[in-house]
Amino acid sequence: MTDAELAATFLTIGEEYERFRPGFPAEIAAAVAPSRVSSALDLAAGTGKFTEQLVSRADRVIAVDPSEPMLAELRRKLPDVTALIGTAEAIPLADAGCDLVTVAQAYHWFDPEPASREIRRVLTAAGRLALIWNGPDPRCTWDSDTYLIAHPHQDDEPADADHDADALPRRDVPGFTQVDSIRLSWSERITRADYLNRWMTVSTFLAADEQQRRELVRRVEAVLDAHPDTRGRHTLHLPQVTDALIYEPTV
Repeated sequence: MTDAELAATFLTIGEEYERFRPGFPAEIAAAVAPSRVSSALDLAAGTGKFTEQLVSRADRVIAVDPSEPMLAELRRKLPDVTALIGTAEAIPLADAGCDLVTVAQAYHWFDPEPASREIRRVLTAAGRLALIWNGPDPRCTWDSDTYLIAHPHQDDEPADADHDADALPRRDVPGFTQVDSIRLSWSERITRADYLNRWMTVSTFLAADEQQRRELVRRVEAVLDAHPDTRGRHTLHLPQVTDALIYEPTV
């Protein structure tokens, strides 16, 4: 299945994504937007998991996403945010109107060249781009093992190939220069049932047929049943890592 087909699986979900996907640490938002800006665009905003962090950091917040079910959830919880249907390759905004563009958990789905041109187009001259990802803490072996079940071939995070938890991540973006990297380790408490449901909102699970999905779930449950930190436990302690990569347009 192509990346475009996998990305399209998110067009049909909203409520499940909002319920089971994690949010983003406030410290990451503070690093991305250390001072208040006039206008911020959250691109591929989904249900607003990161958008909600921008509301107190911008006079105007705009959310753009191709999925109406996702934006319906965003509008419900963030009624003051301007929510628009659109894509990274065709942003429905005028030129040079955004001081900040954020992309949380989504840049890997973009077509880099046209998306980068569009992001540059909507940014002000002094504007910045921030790419953000939640991902597994490499030191948590059971979560890393389940991550590999869901992402056997896909580069879904910006971390270096050696998965060093302390290494600052990098990712090239056409037309932009990376000026900073932030990596934050944190953790959450999550029930086993919600952890399994979270995987149901990942593209490989969404795209699978019923038999394939059952097999993926069986493999994840086998990891949880085998590891001493998760075996027989109703509530799991889940370490995570959030990366934020900050860019300025290349002169």
